[in-house]
Amino acid sequence: MIEILAALSASAAAGMRIALPLLVIGLLHGNDLWARVPILSKISPPVLLGILTTWSLIELFASKKLLGQRVLQAVELILSPLVGAIMGLAVAEATSTPLWLIGLTGGTLALVLQLVQIGWFYRLRGLPLWVVFIQDALCVVLVFFALDAPQQGGLIALILLWLAIRSSKEWQRWYQQGRKKVK
Repeated sequence: MIEILAALSASAAAGMRIALPLLVIGLLHGNDLWARVPILSKISPPVLLGILTTWSLIELFASKKLLGQRVLQAVELILSPLVGAIMGLAVAEATSTPLWLIGLTGGTLALVLQLVQIGWFYRLRGLPLWVVFIQDALCVVLVFFALDAPQQGGLIALILLWLAIRSSKEWQRWYQQGRKKVK
C-alpha cells in the first residue's frame, strides 16, 4: 500500500512538471535508479542528466511568462501521462500490484492534474506568478515525500485529485451560468 501512495505522489509531481521531478528523483537516488526505469535505462546517464537539467531550466523559466506557459502546457499535456507512469514505476519498486496498473494509474493522475492546470490557465487567461511558484515547490516536495514519506505524499496527491474534481464541478457550473446569460 505504501508503494502505491509513493507512486501517486511521484505521479502527481509529474502532473505539474515533467523533467524537474525526474531530475530530482534521479539525483536523490543516483544513476542506478535511472538504470531500473524502463524508458530511461536506454539513455546514457550523462546525456539523460543533460536533457533533464536543460528541460528543467526551461520549465522553471518559461513557466513565468504567458507565452512560455502556453508552450509548456502543450508539451506537458502530451508527455505528462508517460512521465507520470515512469515516475510511478520508478518509486514503486517492491509491490505486489501489477506494474502496468501502477503505470496506468500514475499516468492517468498526471494527465488529470495537467488538464486541470490547463483549464485554470484558460479560465484565468494565464496563471498568476505565485501559483507557478507554488507548483514548482509542490512538485519538488511531492518527489521528496514519494521517497521519504510516501503516506503523506500520497495523501497530498489524493487531495490534489479531490481539488481537480472540485474544479471540474466549478467549471461546469460556471459554463452553465455563462450559457444562461447568452440565451
